[in-house]
Amino acid sequence: MNLEVSDIKNYFKERKSDCNKGDFGKVGILGGSINYTGSIKLAYYGISAMRSGAGIVRLIIKKDIAKYVIPNILEETIFILDNNLEESIKNLDALAIGMGWQQTKENEEILKFILKNYKGKLVIDADGLNILANNLNWLKDSKAKIVLTPHIKEFSRLIKIDIEEILKNKEFYVQKFTNEYNVILLLKGERTIIADKNNFYKVNKGCAGMATAGSGDVLSGILVGMLGYNNYNLLTVAAGAYLNGLAGELAQNKNTDIAMIASDTIKFIPDAIKMIREKLKMDVKDNI
Repeated sequence: MNLEVSDIKNYFKERKSDCNKGDFGKVGILGGSINYTGSIKLAYYGISAMRSGAGIVRLIIKKDIAKYVIPNILEETIFILDNNLEESIKNLDALAIGMGWQQTKENEEILKFILKNYKGKLVIDADGLNILANNLNWLKDSKAKIVLTPHIKEFSRLIKIDIEEILKNKEFYVQKFTNEYNVILLLKGERTIIADKNNFYKVNKGCAGMATAGSGDVLSGILVGMLGYNNYNLLTVAAGAYLNGLAGELAQNKNTDIAMIASDTIKFIPDAIKMIREKLKMDVKDNI
């Protein structure tokens, strides 16, 4: 079914004045490599996780990229990953992994460990998905509550079916996958599909300007931020996708579809939240 703003109204309520950062979750983002430091900065330094409401955000990076990332850190905390993987994910409500990674044996071992030992909400993106494509059995044994965020090419690698065939019936293949592996799957595209084993939503938000490097990292940041203080379910992920798409549309309105870059989407997350709240207020008035 198509997602309506009224479906996600509970995710954008105003917060009580006596709240504190501990009320809104502690999330981690694990990714980046010497060749792709920018992607982890977009998911994290870009503050998409914090802009979407997370109380505390921890950046988990390897020592070799720390000097490139640390100068950009302001509100966030940092954890240098150095043979202490278990400590790095301790007490996290949600974790995103894979952005800006490379498909290495070391990263394969990290993902395997996370899936086996982490019990929180887990967003897997980018090279995390590409590593997973050859190890799908890990999903069935995992203790985590998993969200996968592939674009169509990554989904094709996951299920070993040609893109042309998937496009003929995307809903069928998405639902088939979620039934088998008991995950929430967000298939990016012109119309984003979010599904679990029981149901699915279509989110008709987004724009051509979002077809640029780093947009997926921004989405991962939004999703892990919202999962940090919301339940793991289809609507939480759909709400994140809607917020991301609307912020992207607002960014394109200002920057054009040609000149827009991924970090522009982050800048418009606050305006997107305001628009959602205003839309909800209008709907209430119309029903009075």
